[in-house]
Amino acid sequence: MSEAYVALEGERVVEARSRAPGATRGELVFTTAYTGYEESLTDPSYEEQILTFSYPLIGNYGVREERFESDRVHPRAAVAREMTDDVAEWLEDEGVPAVDHLDTRDLVTEIRDGGAMKCGISAGPDASEAAALEQLAQCKHMSDHTDIGAQVSVDEPMVANEAGDGPTVALIDCGAKGSIVSSLIERDATVHILPYDTTKSEVDALAPDVLFVSNGPGDPVNFEAAGELVTDYVGEVPLAGICLGQQVVANALGGETEKMEFGHRGVNQPVRDLRTDQVVMTTQNHGYTVADPGEKLDVTQINVNDDTPEGLENDDLDIITRQYHPEANPGPHDSLSFFDDVLAMAQE
Repeated sequence: MSEAYVALEGERVVEARSRAPGATRGELVFTTAYTGYEESLTDPSYEEQILTFSYPLIGNYGVREERFESDRVHPRAAVAREMTDDVAEWLEDEGVPAVDHLDTRDLVTEIRDGGAMKCGISAGPDASEAAALEQLAQCKHMSDHTDIGAQVSVDEPMVANEAGDGPTVALIDCGAKGSIVSSLIERDATVHILPYDTTKSEVDALAPDVLFVSNGPGDPVNFEAAGELVTDYVGEVPLAGICLGQQVVANALGGETEKMEFGHRGVNQPVRDLRTDQVVMTTQNHGYTVADPGEKLDVTQINVNDDTPEGLENDDLDIITRQYHPEANPGPHDSLSFFDDVLAMAQE
C-alpha cells in the first residue's frame, strides 16, 4: 500500500496507509458510531469535513446502497484504524481519499482536547508530507463556507409521495438525509423537497401544512434564506426542524447559535426530556448548537453530557425542533415519534 500523510492544525503530521488516493482538506471530526458507516459517509452534514471513525474496524458488513442517506459520499476524506477492502474500493470509486493504519485513539484524543481542527491529507503513490501541509494551509474554517448549502441541496424542487393522503410538508433541503423524507412518507405525507434558497412565493404556491427545515452542514447563520422563511411563516404554518434546522429556527426567532469545541457525532448520545425526565439514546452529527433559544422558544430536551439544547418548542406557535436525528439509521429509534408529533400539528 502507498504512503499517506495527515497534517493537523499546528502542522503536526501523522503517517498512515493509503486506501484510496488523493489530496484534500477539511475540518477533522470524529464519530463514536460503531455501526452505520455507510449512513455516516453519505450524510450531507459531513460536507467539507474529514471523518475519523473511533471504532477500530470499518467495513465489517460490506457496502449496500440501500443504506445510503444520499447519492454520494460527503466527507472530503475518511480516516480509520482499519478499513476493509469493500469500503476502501467504494471510496476510491467515489474519488474520496481514505487512509488507515494510524492511531485513531490519538486523533480522537487530540480533537477532544483541542477541538475540531483544520486538516490536510495526501494519499497515494505521489503522497508527501509537504503536499499534506499544503492542503492544510488552504483549509478554511467551517463558518467561512458561506454557500455550503448549494453543495448539498437539490437544484430544483422535487416531490415525494405526491398522492399521499396525509399533510403536505415543505421540506427546505439544507442537506437533508434521505431517511427524513422516508420517515415522512411512511406516515403518508406528501413531501415537497425544496432548494435551500427557496423563496416565500415558491412555498406559498404549495400551501403547505408544515414548513420543515432539514439538517445540513456548516454554520446555520449562512442559511439566511431558510431563516427568512421561518420568520415569514411563524404563527401562520407549523414549523419543524432537525439538527441544523433547529439552529436556523432559533436564529430566525431571536436566539443565538455558536460553534462547539468538537461537536456531537455518534449513535450513543443521551438526551433527557425535561417534562417527562425520560432519557433516550440518539444519533447526532453537528458542530454548532443553540447557545440562547431566545424568548419565543422553550428548551424541552437537553443533552445529558453537556446540557446543550436538544429540543425546542412553542405550543402556541406550533413549533417543534430537535437537535438530534429522530429518523436515525441504523439506530437507535427511541425518538421516531417526533414525526408523528410534527404531522399532528398540521392535522390540528
